[in-house]
Amino acid sequence: MKEYRQELLTGERAMYNTHGAVFYDTTFSDGESPLKESSEIELRNCIFKWKYPLWYSKNIKVFNTTWLDTARSGIWYTDNIYIKDSFIEAPKQFRRSKNITIENTMIPNAEEFLWSCENITMKNVQAKGHYFGMNSSNIKIDNFTLAGNYAFDGAKNIEIRNAKMNSKDSFWNCENVIIYDSTIIGEYLGWNSKNITLINCTIDSNQGMCYMDGIKMINCKLLNTDLSFELCSDVDAVITTKIDSVKNPKNGRIEALSIGEVILDDNMIDPKKTTIITKE
Repeated sequence: MKEYRQELLTGERAMYNTHGAVFYDTTFSDGESPLKESSEIELRNCIFKWKYPLWYSKNIKVFNTTWLDTARSGIWYTDNIYIKDSFIEAPKQFRRSKNITIENTMIPNAEEFLWSCENITMKNVQAKGHYFGMNSSNIKIDNFTLAGNYAFDGAKNIEIRNAKMNSKDSFWNCENVIIYDSTIIGEYLGWNSKNITLINCTIDSNQGMCYMDGIKMINCKLLNTDLSFELCSDVDAVITTKIDSVKNPKNGRIEALSIGEVILDDNMIDPKKTTIITKE
């Protein structure tokens, strides 16, 4: 593979259609699309300063590399990219891309990050920004922190472990989600979603878990969560704490330490179809 060391690359499409190259300590400065249509590229300790650096690219490995805020919309329509120990400041990264792995990376401006992507693996990632992961699929995440609303809207086939999320309206319109050992804070969690499982999780969500089809909670804590499970079907919830209130679940089973208020309106649902058990 050809090697480039300590280069300063400028101008539009500076290394367009490059195949089989390693870049060390290289700065991609002003000029759009420096590595568009590239493949078999390795980037080590590089800096991207301008827009659209990796569009329509394949088989990319990235280590200790920085995307400045101005390198926005950087990775679109790209297949098979591995990023490790990096810093992604630019928003709107990843659109309609697939086979993505991100490890040990900070993303402080993760606005509209990972939209309509598939086959995503993330480990040890910290992110801040709204609309993370919208309409993406086949996602596996471990040790993840996120501050930003509307996360994973419309996403499906998601497995998350050891996450801390401050995210209003997260996991809306989702399908096939399983979350382990995580904390999620934010109003209206999970509305209009299907087949959602939470195991050993702590949830703080005003009017969380409503309008869902197939919501399972195992050994979870519900803090500051009222009017929960409204018009949900196939509820299977074992809650180790008090629930502030439960409103009109369609059917299923809810077990909790206690429930402040149970609202069952027989004009909306058949109360006999839901079993509610409290330990206190």
